[in-house]
Amino acid sequence: MRIAVLGTGMVGRALAERLDGLGHEVTVGTRDVATTLARAEPDAMGNPPFSSWAEAHPRVRVTPFAEAAAASEMIVNATSGDGSLSALTMAGEANLTGKILLDIANPLDFSAGLPPTLFVENTDSLGEQIQRTFPGAKVVKALNTMNAFLMVDPKQLANGDFSVFLSGDDAAAKAAVTNLLRSFGHTDVIDLGDISTGRGAEMILPLWLRLWNAVGTPKFSFKIVR
Repeated sequence: MRIAVLGTGMVGRALAERLDGLGHEVTVGTRDVATTLARAEPDAMGNPPFSSWAEAHPRVRVTPFAEAAAASEMIVNATSGDGSLSALTMAGEANLTGKILLDIANPLDFSAGLPPTLFVENTDSLGEQIQRTFPGAKVVKALNTMNAFLMVDPKQLANGDFSVFLSGDDAAAKAAVTNLLRSFGHTDVIDLGDISTGRGAEMILPLWLRLWNAVGTPKFSFKIVR
């Protein structure tokens, strides 16, 4: 499958690498290719610059958002939550229409410092905002309740025995995303319902962040026991 991953941070890199390893034709989208590849300093999390990652993954193309989205069959939104609508607007509504848009972003607001709050909650969600803004896209919310490495390799933790949630209005799109999640190794995929149910998944993040502080590692996840 031709898949565009929008975003060059830790999540985007992890997804692009895994998808490439599974044999998909992967393109990473960014706002400005020259600027992205010119950065020589580590990112805010101390990761090497994206240019080093790109050199190590020569099969993965790096293009502007619009070009990446236009050439894809599925689009992964791995941008920061506060930049998601802007990035997807740059990708172009016509390039999103009719395609599955896997939204991994979280609506985190760092304006008041740490820990962040959510800039949308309770009666709306980032996933819903994306679906309303791009009604022709088939938005599926998933993978936003775990760290990047567990997203793509769940067997790193408890042999993958934890839950992943998804929400969306299109049944076929959710089935395709479920198949993708299973190809990563996820076995407990819980369909919460329509895109509005993504509010619950996004509102897990304040708890997730405090658990990270309490347990001292982001390598944990949630298991729904039933």
